[in-house]
Amino acid sequence: MEQIQWIALRIKDLREVLGLSAEDVAARAGIAPADYLAYEAGARDFSFSHLFNIAEALGVDIADLLTGESPRLRGYVLTRKGQGLAFDRRAQYRYQHLAHNFRDKKSEPFLVTVLADPAGAPKQAHAHEGQEFDYVLSGYLRIVLGGNEMVLAPGDSVYYDASLPHAMYAAEGDCQFIAVVIK
Repeated sequence: MEQIQWIALRIKDLREVLGLSAEDVAARAGIAPADYLAYEAGARDFSFSHLFNIAEALGVDIADLLTGESPRLRGYVLTRKGQGLAFDRRAQYRYQHLAHNFRDKKSEPFLVTVLADPAGAPKQAHAHEGQEFDYVLSGYLRIVLGGNEMVLAPGDSVYYDASLPHAMYAAEGDCQFIAVVIK
């Protein structure tokens, strides 16, 4: 919960420094104003897509919101196994940002783990700007994409318009995949 409070504080501070209203940022991020205000107050956990959209609306890198520091590296960034910037946005998802400290990225690479949900409860689909490429490393990924459902096995990939509503599920145990969000 503490991480959510820090992110919420950074969002509110940035919005105020930029002289934007909460309604302006909500509209730019494609989020209902009430939901945005709940995020900014730290009363609601962020989905990745909403956090990504808020960063875009504020004109900052997602790392600025997650860490409070702007990316500084140029040329390359090396991320060792297990050393990506970890953040967990929802109970079933674990993210590691694999290039959080690289400046002026044209894409956002993540290692994503989707935990098996024995209840199989439906997840709210999310959308964001840009395109996305997902490559399954282990397990089976069931993705609902724009109303279509498919199951990807290790070695399978999908590339799509990220403005299509999408939700990911682990099928038959946990699933791990590389997600690259292209701006």
